[in-house]
Amino acid sequence: MGWALLGALGNHVAGEFGLTTSQKGLLVALPLLSGAVLRLVLGLLVDHFGAKRTGQLGLVLTLAPLLYGWLGCATVTDVYLIGLLLGVAGASFAVAVPLTSRWYPPEYQGLAMGLVGVGNSGTLLATLFAPRLAEAFGWRCVFGLAVIPLLISLILFTLLARERPNPAPPEPFRKQFAILREPDLLNFCCLYAITFGGFMGFASFLTIFYHDQYGLEKVHAGDMATVCILAGSALRPVGGYLADRCGGTHVLPRLYFGVAAALAALSFLPPFWFALPLFLVLLALLGAGSGAVFQLVPLRFRVHLGAATGIIGAAGGLGGFFLPTWLGYTRTHTGSYGTGLAILACLCVSGAALLFKVRPGWNAGFLQANAGARASL
Repeated sequence: MGWALLGALGNHVAGEFGLTTSQKGLLVALPLLSGAVLRLVLGLLVDHFGAKRTGQLGLVLTLAPLLYGWLGCATVTDVYLIGLLLGVAGASFAVAVPLTSRWYPPEYQGLAMGLVGVGNSGTLLATLFAPRLAEAFGWRCVFGLAVIPLLISLILFTLLARERPNPAPPEPFRKQFAILREPDLLNFCCLYAITFGGFMGFASFLTIFYHDQYGLEKVHAGDMATVCILAGSALRPVGGYLADRCGGTHVLPRLYFGVAAALAALSFLPPFWFALPLFLVLLALLGAGSGAVFQLVPLRFRVHLGAATGIIGAAGGLGGFFLPTWLGYTRTHTGSYGTGLAILACLCVSGAALLFKVRPGWNAGFLQANAGARASL
């Protein structure tokens, strides 16, 4: 919720400071960029200090941008700085995945990781409530009100989160970076940049897109974005479950082709009554794709899972940063969002092509090894 808060308030902030479309895209993309970098940092800290301690640190640090936005924000530079600081909220995924994954055997990884990913529904809370609260109390007060659920989360996390007993001893950071030599790491980064990057990018930018492209009022635009985000959040565990049953390498290409088809149709900028169901399908497929990708990750990286999660999650955050920045840029320089959406469709087709390339090696390698481990239980 905190990670997407600035995107949900984007129309109010842009109206006060008179931002251009490119500046709006940058505004909502900055939390995604810093979140990408900080996912890498938190992922390494998880492997070294444990997920619970790292999670507590992330929640405490998230207080800083919320208090700054409430009490100290006066210029557009302040807003950009708040966006960068909110990245620590998005980095929480690098804590949640290893904390959960280590409790479950291979055959439940997809469903478990999908349920963890339902935390994306916090974006839904931001787009649903933040515009309404901003209309009633002013957008700065929304940051102050967000402190309340954050403190509740910190208390609950401290009381309820548990590390798995007998964890492996921490390794030096230099040994954790050895994972960078794994060629599969880059493949997973590309796949997740498309699925999760696409979901978070659109989740952050849809409120602005609906307002600019279709002239929806600020609150109404937030409501319509919420409906689409709900579809993506709900389908993430479904994607993980399908990957458990059918195999992530078989599910993902179909999802990528579906995303590409939806983007291609949206590139013609159809009327809103037709665009809304297309965006529903688009975010649902992206959510399911994110769940399917992370069904595979714990099977491939069982030793340095925290580092792998941080790096792959960082790639997803970078994908999220690229999307609104790219759409804002193309709208500013071409006068239309259509070109940007069409090129994004091509990127999704390239993701499917990548899967067809790596699938034979994965099926004969770590997937087969995990199947053998399940059979021996």
